[in-house]
Amino acid sequence: MDLRRRSRSLAFLLGLASASLGISASATPPALDPPPALPSAFEDPDDVPLPDKDLWERIRRGFAMDALDSPLVTENESWYATRPEYIKRFVDRGSLYLHYIVEQVEKRGMPSEIALLPVVESAFVPKANSRAKASGLWQFIPSTGKNYGLTQDWWRDNRRDVVAATDAALSYLQRLHQMFGTWELALAAYNCGEGCVSRAIAYNQRKGLPTDYLSLAKLPNETQNYVPRLIAVKNIVLSPPSYGIELESVPDEPYFTEVKAPAKIDVKVAAKLAGMTEEQFIALNPAHNKPVAVAQGTLILPLDKADAFESNLAAYDQPLVSWTTVQARKGESLEAIARRHGVTAAQLKTANDSLKLDKRGRLRASGPVLVPITKAAGKAQASKMAQVIPVRTASAGPQVARNHVPAQRHYVVRSGDSLYSIAKRHDTTIEDLAEENNLTGKSILRPGQKLKIPL
Repeated sequence: MDLRRRSRSLAFLLGLASASLGISASATPPALDPPPALPSAFEDPDDVPLPDKDLWERIRRGFAMDALDSPLVTENESWYATRPEYIKRFVDRGSLYLHYIVEQVEKRGMPSEIALLPVVESAFVPKANSRAKASGLWQFIPSTGKNYGLTQDWWRDNRRDVVAATDAALSYLQRLHQMFGTWELALAAYNCGEGCVSRAIAYNQRKGLPTDYLSLAKLPNETQNYVPRLIAVKNIVLSPPSYGIELESVPDEPYFTEVKAPAKIDVKVAAKLAGMTEEQFIALNPAHNKPVAVAQGTLILPLDKADAFESNLAAYDQPLVSWTTVQARKGESLEAIARRHGVTAAQLKTANDSLKLDKRGRLRASGPVLVPITKAAGKAQASKMAQVIPVRTASAGPQVARNHVPAQRHYVVRSGDSLYSIAKRHDTTIEDLAEENNLTGKSILRPGQKLKIPL
């Protein structure tokens, strides 16, 4: 592409201060430091990619939106151009995700300006949160996320899942484009909602005014600035030298891939098996809320780490999970729970940052609490079991031992239980549990079913 064409529509991953983050054109977004850089394909200064191997060139070829004749475009261009370090940070972060996003945009036949939207929304910070409770690269609010299949529960927030959220965002934008007919109006609706844009259009229609994006005076100020900010980023990407910007090359090749993974694995263990730091692992797997990654079958890893992870996982002979959950009651103190499990309250607070506590450190509601499995906790559990099950000694005859055998324990199956989870919870094996209850591999557990727990 001829870089000499000075289109007023610029730029790239240069702007963060997203409208979704509630930052106006004149406001100064917070400086967000990038996570520790993952190993990249362009670390060798002598390895200069050819033009057709540079992802920015591919993005430029896909630009399809018209220039926007608005002073807000110029204002945003200036904002980005005077902050080269800010641009560098979000380019560093975006290099992990951008190739995947570009490919998905192209598969759907969408303009490549859409691939730059995370610059405006989150500056490619995968765990970015806004005042409106939006989250992730694409800044989904909870309700819209659920509408597009992004589950949000105790273990995961899929609004932060790179693959799932990208798919949801592009589907949502395509739907909005079908509703309003232009990408400018679709983007405005992505920012403030379809009802907001529909009302602004209806107002202009009643007044006999045009209904294009720039003519909708009833849009919120944030939304009026939203598309100009994206176009400013586009213009800078289109011709960085025109703005005094040196845009670091990003290889036009995949950075990450999906690998099969256990249902649950400690984040620390997964990172170790992949040869990554925890920060690097979380940058690609930001959906996990806890120190345990509930993988749902797959994890995302750099292409050059995938084979090592699979090999190391197959050879790993230690526990994959060092945390478990306990059901805590409303009014219990974190200190009491910690003492019961041989850990500190500080450990529990760090691992359960979403817990709602009153001023005295007591739980405001019943619910699960994540506790580490420590040696102390294991000893406490063994001691507790020893009080229930007497140890047979040489001086105790057969009759004494029989008289002290405790009553059979039982467990009532709850929704979501499996033989594996029940066996693990009660320190037994699936085989013993199945044999005790005359179960087979085809047996189905039903909520309310009572099981005998082997002692």
